[in-house]
Amino acid sequence: MQLVAELGSFDARLPGPQAETAAWEYRGFAGVYAEHARAIYYLALRLLGDPTQAEDATHDVFLKAYRKFATFRGDAAVRTWLYRIAINHCRNLQQAWQARTMRSNADESVWEQAASPAETPLRILETKELGERIQRTLEALPAEYRLLLLLVADEHLSYDAVAQLTGQSADAVRGKLHRARKVFAAAFAKTA
Repeated sequence: MQLVAELGSFDARLPGPQAETAAWEYRGFAGVYAEHARAIYYLALRLLGDPTQAEDATHDVFLKAYRKFATFRGDAAVRTWLYRIAINHCRNLQQAWQARTMRSNADESVWEQAASPAETPLRILETKELGERIQRTLEALPAEYRLLLLLVADEHLSYDAVAQLTGQSADAVRGKLHRARKVFAAAFAKTA
C-alpha cells in the first residue's frame, strides 16, 4: 500500500513530460508499453490497413523507442514521441518496394471483432460494411489528410499535439483538418 502512495506522489512532483520520463524510468519499459501499445497498434492499423503489418510495426516502434530513449529530450509527452516514431515508421513501410508493388488483403476478422456478441447478424453485417467503407474512404484520401483525421478524430489529440507531430502550426492543422473533413465527407457520400 505504501508503494502505491509513493507511485502516486512520484508522478505529481514533476511537471508534464518530465513526469512521464521519470515514470518511464521508474516503471520501466514494460509499463510504458502496456500503457501505449494499444494506441500505437490502432494508429498503425489505420495507417497500414493490415493487422499483421500493424502488429509488426507496433513492435518495431517500441523497439526503436527503447533503443533511442536516451535521446528523448522530454520536450513532448512520451505518447506524442511514440506517435511520431509510429507515423515515420508507417510512412517508411508504405514507401517500401513491397508495399508499393504488392497488396495484401486485410484480415477480415478485424472488422468482425468490432461487433458485440449480443448484436443481430444483420447489425454485425452493417457494422462490418460501414467499417470497410470508412477504411476505403480513408485510404483514398491524400496521406496528410488521412493522418490528420486519424490523429484528431481517432486518437483525440489536441491541435497543438498534432502540430508538434506533423511539424506544422496549430492554425495550419486546423485549416487542413477542416479541408480534410470536407474531402472525407464528399468521398464517403460517393461510396454510398
